[in-house]
Amino acid sequence: MTETVTAAGTSTGSKSEQAYAAVKARIIDGTYSPGYRLVLAKIAEDLGVSVVPVREAIRRLEAEGLVKFERNVGATVSGIDPTEYLYTMQTLSIVEGAATALSAPLIDSVAIARARAVNEEMRECLHHFDPVRFTQLNQDFHSVLFEHCPNPHILDLVHRGWNRLASLRSSTFRFVPGRAHQSVDEHEALLRLIEIGASADDIEKAARLHRSATLDAYLAAATDHQTPQTAQQ
Repeated sequence: MTETVTAAGTSTGSKSEQAYAAVKARIIDGTYSPGYRLVLAKIAEDLGVSVVPVREAIRRLEAEGLVKFERNVGATVSGIDPTEYLYTMQTLSIVEGAATALSAPLIDSVAIARARAVNEEMRECLHHFDPVRFTQLNQDFHSVLFEHCPNPHILDLVHRGWNRLASLRSSTFRFVPGRAHQSVDEHEALLRLIEIGASADDIEKAARLHRSATLDAYLAAATDHQTPQTAQQ
């Protein structure tokens, strides 16, 4: 995106980036819930910017699948139905498992220590559970493990999967809080596999099962409680 500088010395590109970050944060933390209508003029007023950078931000979010345009409605926050959730999580378990396995030989002791520190923060978070904070830490943890993936196509698919789920992500662990405790333990087991130089097959299987377990917990809860369509990781 080309930046132009205004008379005040502030680039429109930076304003667009600020608007993008602000709107995305509100989608992720649930301020803008699924189906919420994004009125550009109101958002621009709230952020203290013009409509132009907000429009650019909304276009980026649409490309990521967090926002959709509807005829006679405009821009709204995307939701996810149970079938879409199922397919997305199944796909993400496959591509993220592959990315983690490919990354493993490239993950050094410094990265392991960073991931373990994040996981300890997640463990501490369990005492006074904050599902939004826990979910952000969860993404930080997994990013350490899959970002070393040398295959850019697989890595792109992982990013797309996370983005597709992002609009509803804050509600997953709120909906199945017991899953959070299990997730932290599974993280440690995954780190140990990487530390001992386990085979790519073993690491990929562990990463896939870890992701699938969250899907299974959601599906079980949905069956028991006839949950609405808006829970996810």
